[in-house]
Formats: sequence, structure tokens, C-alpha cells
Amino acid sequence: MNFKPILLTAGVVFSASLYSQSMKYPKPLKGNQTDTYFGTAVADPFRDLENDSEATGKWVDEEVAYTQNYLSKIPFRDQIKKQLTDIWNYEKISAPFKEGDYTYYYKNNGLQAQSVLYRTHNGTKATEVFLDPNKFSEKGTTSLANLSFNKKGNLAAYSISEGGSDWNKIIILDAVSKKQIDETIIDVKFSGISWQGDDGFYYSSYDKPKEGTVLSGMTDKHKVYYHKLGTKQSEDQLIFGGEKTPRRYLGAAVTEDQRYLIISAANATNGNEVYIKDLKNGGDFVQINKGFDINANIVDTEGDNIFIYTDKDAPNGRLVKTTIKNPAPDTWKDVIPETANVLSVSSGGGYFFATYMVDAIDQVKQYDKSGKLVRDIVLPGKGNVGGFGGKEKEKDLYFSFSNYIMPGTTYKFNVDSGKSEVYQKPKVKFNPEDYISEQVFYTSKDGTKVPMMINYKKGTKLNGKNPTILYAYGGFNVSLQPAFSVTNAIWMENGGIYAVPNIRGGGEYGKKWYDAGTKLQKKNVFNDFIAAGEYLQSKGYTSKDYMAISGGSNGGLLVGATMTMRPDLARVAFPAVGVLDMLRYNKFTAGAGWAYDYGTAEDSKEMFEYLKSYSPLHNVKKGTCYPSTMVTTSDHDDRVVPAHSFKFGAELQEKQSCDKPILLRIEKNAGHGAGRSTEQVIGESADKLSFALYEMGIKKLGK
Repeated sequence: MNFKPILLTAGVVFSASLYSQSMKYPKPLKGNQTDTYFGTAVADPFRDLENDSEATGKWVDEEVAYTQNYLSKIPFRDQIKKQLTDIWNYEKISAPFKEGDYTYYYKNNGLQAQSVLYRTHNGTKATEVFLDPNKFSEKGTTSLANLSFNKKGNLAAYSISEGGSDWNKIIILDAVSKKQIDETIIDVKFSGISWQGDDGFYYSSYDKPKEGTVLSGMTDKHKVYYHKLGTKQSEDQLIFGGEKTPRRYLGAAVTEDQRYLIISAANATNGNEVYIKDLKNGGDFVQINKGFDINANIVDTEGDNIFIYTDKDAPNGRLVKTTIKNPAPDTWKDVIPETANVLSVSSGGGYFFATYMVDAIDQVKQYDKSGKLVRDIVLPGKGNVGGFGGKEKEKDLYFSFSNYIMPGTTYKFNVDSGKSEVYQKPKVKFNPEDYISEQVFYTSKDGTKVPMMINYKKGTKLNGKNPTILYAYGGFNVSLQPAFSVTNAIWMENGGIYAVPNIRGGGEYGKKWYDAGTKLQKKNVFNDFIAAGEYLQSKGYTSKDYMAISGGSNGGLLVGATMTMRPDLARVAFPAVGVLDMLRYNKFTAGAGWAYDYGTAEDSKEMFEYLKSYSPLHNVKKGTCYPSTMVTTSDHDDRVVPAHSFKFGAELQEKQSCDKPILLRIEKNAGHGAGRSTEQVIGESADKLSFALYEMGIKKLGK
């Protein structure tokens, strides 16, 4: 790399008060609000921070100023930002995809706020810009959220997110001329875009909350609409959902052959119903499975045949086949049976591609439509694979491969020969040969074996003094697989260790592993994370004075719960956009849809008491010394509303018993994470890395 690494010289871990900023935090409005659950009164003194009020806005501005003032005193903050900017500045090109007479691909020159969508004419090979999201807004905070072409490729519709909001707009183009041809569709949320022929497309949305309640109003009745080109949005036809068939989440898709319209309907993040409509032969929707006890997803269709990926009678997943004539579950026949490893399936080029997760590492097999194994696909190494999807007639598909020390590389794969070749290898200023990525298995509190990847520079001495970030998620069946990050590269380049345990609540070992981290078993997740930290410390990788715990969204809950359960575990804590008020999370926007994972305080006295026993907001105790903490959130986050972070941060600031700082880093004009500009991402990463080192007592910089 062409920068001087920071020399991590750690002396005695010092107090933040040595840096002349007294801990006189901004004061939010405080009230005497209480709620009663099963006869128990629970105080919520900072309830006002849930409101988009003038007082809350003033407090947010004061917190932003306070945090920036504190961070500005870190002498090596700018140096780390420069390092991040330098390594980030490389060309990034996506896998190509064909639509009509053009081949499209995304490219970012290095530090552009958003990637640009280019296209090449298949006949002339002339290349031009199709969409440049950097021109959507002055500061690059409006992003491209979704893009869909009709089957001919002559029409396109794309959605944009402004300031990171989940509420999107859909813009419709003549794809050949690139001119807008219809009115903009507004107030669209959690939606795909799926064309039916040349006349129109399907999309999903909710009734938008009243003005002033976008960050608190419930969005629980999803609706699928059909928009016919040339008509007003007010005339769009309600296809499914709403009051007639109330479902919290709905997705609509037309199959590649344009024969079927598929609806996936769910009320939580686990379990769904599938409906299918034969657009060719007419008739109404046919419900394939009833209830929400299983997950089912239509992967492909072929004439009357329907191929479904499901966990019905198969916690690790299987691919089954049925027909439109009688698609009920009792007719399903295995195409790719369940195995001991978690399965995911994609289709392309007339084949199925089965990706098996073995201890969080991917293996891929190619099958024909009858379920016959064609070949085991040779991968570049041990890591994470994405792709192997495409249209039925495509002979060349693309996949990406990466791990914690190998930058993501795109490969072209021929479905007939099975040969792979490098399509695009990023020129990142990082040498994987200088690093180690090892997998260990440690024992959690109840005896469960948990895998963890530990990544660091060769030559690192296991003397307990290595700055270490312990990162995890632990929920919603999400699997944390090895993936390269330039932020982590800078951390490791400067002598840091980056560790990721695959804790329960994730999907690394299937449905049983996931369910073992939900509802009344949720504390397994926190115990797994705590055990990971204890393992790293017992083996000399780090010690509590040099460890930071980090996680976002559900992972923000993980960090919040861990730091209140075990405030002595780590020196630094980064709860990001976290679900932190476990008694009221289901009252905001789409929060009620997370009840499968968490349960709600209204379910039962037992569930209420369990939630209250670990809810980060309700377990901040006066007289406790909490880690140096940076709570991160965004003022436009309408998924995990910022009130979670606001209230938790206010409680910590009021009750912190020592001089370790409690900061709220609030990104203005941003949402839950997606669509942020490169500048915003670099800025937050620089702040977090420099804050972690600063609070760990790193005091000598440079060589």
C-alpha cells in the first residue's frame, strides 16, 4: 500500500478526560411517561425523542455538534480518513446483463458517490451512460434502488431512494431513447418492479403514514398494484392485499416466459404463502401453500412445471417440483433433496445451481432440470459466492467470489463446458498474501460449538494487546459469510484483528440454528457473542482493553444487549442503527414484522419479562461504567427508527458512571444504510476506526 501504516503503540489505557472535553452532554426533554405490561409499570422518560418535534430536532443538532467536536480532537482521524480514501479509490465494475439490444453494467470510477449504469450496443459496441445516480441529487444522497426491464428490453422502470428512505419513487423510461414516458409513481415501499408485456408493471406499497409520522406510523397492510402505462397512478389496479387480504409483506413477479404472476405473502420475516396466477390461460390466483409455517420461493417454471425452493420437511432446504394443475404441497417431489448443509438455489442457462454452506463456506454444484448432477464447480478458494443466475437461454453466467482477505472478483462461467475465467479483478491496494484468515470453533455458555473467522496480518503476536473488532449479527436467518471490506483492510493493515463469529439466530446451519436464537431463546445469541470475545481474550488475540464490539440493525441490538449484560467485556462498543427498545419496537413502521424473531411485550407475561430482561434501553443502570460507545443512526431511517438510538444514547449519557464517552453519531439526510454516498461511508468508517483506537489508548502515530 502506498501509505504509511499507523504504528499501534499502546501504553497505559488512558482516560478520555485527558483530552479536555468534559462530559456535559446535551439534555433532551425528559418526562414521566410510563407503560403498564401485565401489571408492571415501565418508565419511558425519553418518550419525546420518538416524536419528530422541534425539541427533538434541536437535541439532534446539539448531539451532532458534540460528537463532531469530540472526534475532531482525535489526532489521527484525518490520517485514517486519508488511508480509507486512498484504498477506496479503485475502479469497481459489476457483472454484465443483457436487455434487448444492449449489455448493461455498473461502474464506479473509485470515489463516485454512486455507481453509474453504462450500456454497450450489442451491434455497434458503442458505450454510453444509461443512468447516472450521481446526478439525481447534489450531494449524491439519492440512490438507484431498483431497476427492471420488460422482456423486449425497450422499456425500463427504476426506483430511487432519497436520503436513504425506504419510501421510493418509480420513474418509467423508453429504454432506447432514455426519455421518461409516463408520470412518476410515488410513495412506493418494499417493492420490486415486474413488467407484464409492454403495457405495464406490478409494484407494492402501503398507505403512507400521515405527515409527521413517517418515522413512527405503522406500515402493516402491503398492497400489490398494477400500473398501466399512460394512466394515472390514482387509477392503478389493486391486485392483491389491502383490507381484503391483509399481509405485512407482499412481492409480485412475472416469470421470464411471461406466463405466470407470482405473489409471495408474509406477515413476518419467516414463513410465507405463495400464490400463482396463469396469465396465459386465465383464471384467478391459486394458493400453493396455506399458512406461514414454511418458507417457499418459486425458482423457475417450465411449461406447466413449477420449481420451488422450500424448507418444508427440510430445515436445510430442498428444491421440489410440482405443476400448475395441482401445486399443493402434498404433490411436491424432490429435484434436489435436503442434505446436511444449508442449500440455496439459483437458475440460469437452463440449469440449477445449488450453493451449499459448509461452516459458513460455500460449495457449488450444477444440476440439470431433472435433478441430475452435472458437475461440482471449482471455486477460486474458500469463501463466499454470489451469482450463477441468468436468463434461460444465456450460456455465459457470472459469479463473484471473495473472503475476508481476498477482494471480490467477478468470474464468467460457461454452463456447457463448466469453465470459469476472470471477468473483472479489482485493483485494490491490498495484498492477500500478507494476511491470515483462520477459522476456529469455540464453546458457548450452554456447550454449543460456534465457528468464528479471525483475520489479521502475518506476524501478529498473540500478546493480548492487538486492537480487535468483534462483529456479528445473530438474527433473521442471516448468514455472515466471508466478504472483503476495504474498511477492514485498513484496520488489519494497521495491526488490527477482525473477528466474525457465526452465532445462533443466523442461517449458517439452517432453520434449527436460526430458531435457537429467537424469542425465548434470544439470549443464546448474546451468550454466543460474549463467548467469542472471551475466546479471543483467553487465546491472547486481544484483551478487554483492546477489544471493540460492533454490529448493525439486529446486530445493533446484539451490541446493546452485550454491553449492558457485560459492560466489562470490551473497551469500545458500536451499536449501529440498532433495535434497542424491545418493548416498543413493534409500534414503529414495519417493526411488527420482526415478531417471529423477538416476540412482543404484548404476547404474554413471560415474553414481556424476557424481553425486558435484555432490552438494551431498559437495562442501562446508574452507577455502571459502560464501554466508550458510539451509537450510530440516521435521521431518515424509517426501518429501525432513530428513536431507538436516541433513547438508548440518552439513557447511557445520563447514567454513565465513568469518563468513557458516550457519543451519538447521527448521519443527516441518510437512512438505514443502503444508498449512502461513498463520502458518507468513508466518513463514518474513519470516525469508527479512529474512535476505537483512540479509546483503546493508542497514542503514537506514524513511523
